[in-house]
Amino acid sequence: MSGDRAPIRILSVDDHPLLREGVTALLAGQADMQLVAEASNGREAVEQFRKHRPDVTLMDLQMPEMNGVDAMMAICAEFPQARIIVLTTYTGDVQVMRALKAGARAYLLKSSLRKELVETIRIVHAGQKRILPEVASELAEHATDDSLSSREVEVLRLVSGGNANKEIAAQLSITEETVKGHMKNILAKLGANDRTHAAMIGLKRGIIDLR
Repeated sequence: MSGDRAPIRILSVDDHPLLREGVTALLAGQADMQLVAEASNGREAVEQFRKHRPDVTLMDLQMPEMNGVDAMMAICAEFPQARIIVLTTYTGDVQVMRALKAGARAYLLKSSLRKELVETIRIVHAGQKRILPEVASELAEHATDDSLSSREVEVLRLVSGGNANKEIAAQLSITEETVKGHMKNILAKLGANDRTHAAMIGLKRGIIDLR
């Protein structure tokens, strides 16, 4: 790096202090990078972005108050040129697509930070995008799948919460027969054997999350 070039200014967003400390330690060894701010939820992330205008933002997805996807959408609506790297434990294809649509330029798994973070920051700062091979293969695997309707997602979320058809019908103000119809569609679209299997697939792929 030439001595006159300003360092890449970075905002780190994660609700786990240990993860942020790990990121800080990784960045400390890089002469061309500077951590300018941290945030522990999406709302703080938007505030810190406005205040510091970082070159690159590292964004967790699952956080209290405001999640990473909503934070990215808010930041990119205000600052379309924002360069955001998602750091997460989730490889689910639906989760990945949601993040990319919200404006993420790269999608990294927390398990690969030590190997991949520094290089990915430089790649994204240079205006390029990056998705790890294991994440890309997850996207490719489900590229032609039928997606669930918003009502089917609601039903699946209630199923994952342990609700029976009767309880789901009451909560959604629909008949039990309608719930059964939705369940039939859900099982077919997800290639699931039963309700429990469907809920597990829904969580793995990021169609639903545990609230």
